[in-house]
Amino acid sequence: MIIEPRMRGFICLTAHPEGCAQNVKNQIEYVKSKGAINGPKKVLVIGASTGFGLASRITSAYGSNAATIGVFFEKAPAAGKTASPGWYNTAAFEKEAHAAGLYAKSINGDAFSKEIKQKTIDLIKADLGQVDLVIYSLASPLRKHPETEVLHRSTLKPIGSTYTNKTVDFHTGNVTDISIEPATEEDITNTVAVMGGEDWTMWIDALKAENLLAEGATTVAYSYIGPALTEPVYRKGTIGKAKDDLEATAFKIGDQLKDINGKAFVSVNKALVTQASSAIPVIPLYISLLYKIMKEEGIHEGTIEQIQRLYAERLYTGAEVPVDEKGRIRIDDLEMREDVQAKVAKLWDEATTETLPTLGDLPGYRSDFLSLFGFEVDQVDYQKDTNEMVKIDGLVE
Repeated sequence: MIIEPRMRGFICLTAHPEGCAQNVKNQIEYVKSKGAINGPKKVLVIGASTGFGLASRITSAYGSNAATIGVFFEKAPAAGKTASPGWYNTAAFEKEAHAAGLYAKSINGDAFSKEIKQKTIDLIKADLGQVDLVIYSLASPLRKHPETEVLHRSTLKPIGSTYTNKTVDFHTGNVTDISIEPATEEDITNTVAVMGGEDWTMWIDALKAENLLAEGATTVAYSYIGPALTEPVYRKGTIGKAKDDLEATAFKIGDQLKDINGKAFVSVNKALVTQASSAIPVIPLYISLLYKIMKEEGIHEGTIEQIQRLYAERLYTGAEVPVDEKGRIRIDDLEMREDVQAKVAKLWDEATTETLPTLGDLPGYRSDFLSLFGFEVDQVDYQKDTNEMVKIDGLVE
């Protein structure tokens, strides 16, 4: 079939297998070009199929020759219907990894569930014995609690008062004001249940109980802070409460791992175009302005550049891992530079539908968004028939 992007709001309903495969190859080539990292050898990535999780899997494998197990929840293809992009990303990664002689297997299912945790434990026991790095990179709008079976849904809301600011429809370029009503206590509780640190803790507890964490093992979860501009709807909103909980969890897990000389970190990463960030009002406009400035300054990074730098310059230098006053790794340092943020704030005040084409990088935003789904990727012929029925070689049934 010839596969084209079909949009519904901030979601693309189709994915292109060859475009996704080329994206993965490009990321692999980037990591290889940066040289070897004296890093992990046996890695579990929870949330391994897109974004920072996929970049972590690629960096582990091609930076440090690591064996990797990826856990994710993706839609398989059906005749005439494409899979989700994470399915095609994983299929491409495993094909490349196996050709390079690297161990790579995957588990598809609800990572919040006891069943998938047990399946992962069984696989590690059978194939790897122990893991020395656990990446926690889940991004889900809902979570069925494995103990209570309550279904929690996360929300994107401010706390305390209605928030009004600019946003952009990145399809049309229209800049408009948006108002978001404040969260209820239930909204906050549910968002923390989905996006906070409880499930990360459950994973580490389950792995440690089975002696599957190697001596000196590290675990890392990903977070975001962002500028004052987005604070009301992000860091001081419902998601911020969840991120606070995630960051506090790192200290608790770190204490649990002391007996094996293990460490737990939260890495605060840069704002990037992801399926999740595209759904957050205000963020697309901020990113389009940020990209323009960072590209002009020559300091722009995509997902793979961020994670390769995290491994090479923070986690695996052979020295103490540098952290901020709250114990967090800061790989958002270039985004949060004072000069960069001052320029973003100035452009924000000037941004309208008419001025944004000059002030911001909306084409870059759109291109990055479509490339998440395998579209607008160089070296791919989108006019030719493509087989949507792609298998993941190392998928554990």
